[in-house]
Amino acid sequence: MKWATTISRKTSFEEVVLECAEGVARRLGPGPVSLALAFVTPHFADYYPRFYGLVDSYLEPGTFLGCSGGGVIGGGEEIERAPAITLVAARLPDVRLTPFRVEGPLPDLDGPPDAWERLVGVSAREEPQFVLLADPFSVRAEALLAGLDYAFPASSKIGGLASGGASPGLNTLFLDGEVVSNGAVGVALSGNVALDTVVAQGCRPIGDLMRVTGCDGNLLYELDGRPALEVLQELFASLDERDRYLAGTALFVGVLMDEFREEPRVGDFLIRNLIGVDPHRGAVAVGEHLQEGMRVRFHVRDAETSAEDLHAVLKGYEKASPDTENLSGALLFSCLGRGEGLYGRPNFDTTVFRAHLGDVPVAGFFCNGEIGPVGGATFLHGYTSSFGLFRPRNPA
Repeated sequence: MKWATTISRKTSFEEVVLECAEGVARRLGPGPVSLALAFVTPHFADYYPRFYGLVDSYLEPGTFLGCSGGGVIGGGEEIERAPAITLVAARLPDVRLTPFRVEGPLPDLDGPPDAWERLVGVSAREEPQFVLLADPFSVRAEALLAGLDYAFPASSKIGGLASGGASPGLNTLFLDGEVVSNGAVGVALSGNVALDTVVAQGCRPIGDLMRVTGCDGNLLYELDGRPALEVLQELFASLDERDRYLAGTALFVGVLMDEFREEPRVGDFLIRNLIGVDPHRGAVAVGEHLQEGMRVRFHVRDAETSAEDLHAVLKGYEKASPDTENLSGALLFSCLGRGEGLYGRPNFDTTVFRAHLGDVPVAGFFCNGEIGPVGGATFLHGYTSSFGLFRPRNPA
């Protein structure tokens, strides 16, 4: 298994594709290309219909997948708000690739799982791993992820929502020779491949871990038997000046995914937006469906916190994975709200990634939403960097 990635800033479409294709081919060496993924900024939108033909003429990939992005990542660079294309390709012996497109109504979650298997063209018995790209305006991404978790509970799912277009029809997905602006595309990888996931949500907790004792849908009424708004006001008053400022501008609710974990760690919480408050009912609105008995903790986010979280989750992966020396390649799906705008310097996430995991080829794009697992279930995130790390399931 071998991966390679390149990125190009050239402004001529043919030249930018050629530079990427030649760079990938040089790094991979001779032989067939099993999979190629491409991420392209909307500056080249007029040329999207020619994209697959050019890549195919240079690399002849077995499967081609990609999308538009407000920024692209590859070759150790993260290019934002400028014309660029990144291309990542892999030679994957003993790996079966099943590309698929999702459009129209999704199967019923109350029905048999084989409807979801037919949707993506692969059986759960094959133990597939998934890479997903979706249009943010036309697909129910969270329902799609819930269905894939239902039918493929042992499979990893990673990906992101296409970006670069601010309204329906302006984002683009690529699947082999198809160029579409709706639905979702993806590839299932089966056989001698493992997909590890690392999700950096960029937050740190403040206050105590509390139990939801009153809620209705996404409205949080009580925490530990007290009005939720009252608890939040007391927390705000107890914070130091810096955290009080952060809580006023970037306050979130973390839902603990493992109800039996007594000492939660980084990555154990699903981070969701705090949408608003209702002073009359003492309620707090959260961007997640709540249930009584859940344990939650308030969180804040800023550049320093996000950097600490990124280091922590990658360091945790280093310690937990016995097989990092066999990593061949990685995909990175990062929020448009991260990057240089958050950290004040370029290439931050990829630089930290390399500091922990070495010179593993990593490529991806800046998304309208990031796909990755927390606590054994797959979610659509915001302000997150979601990594998919590929290695052989059975190293030679």
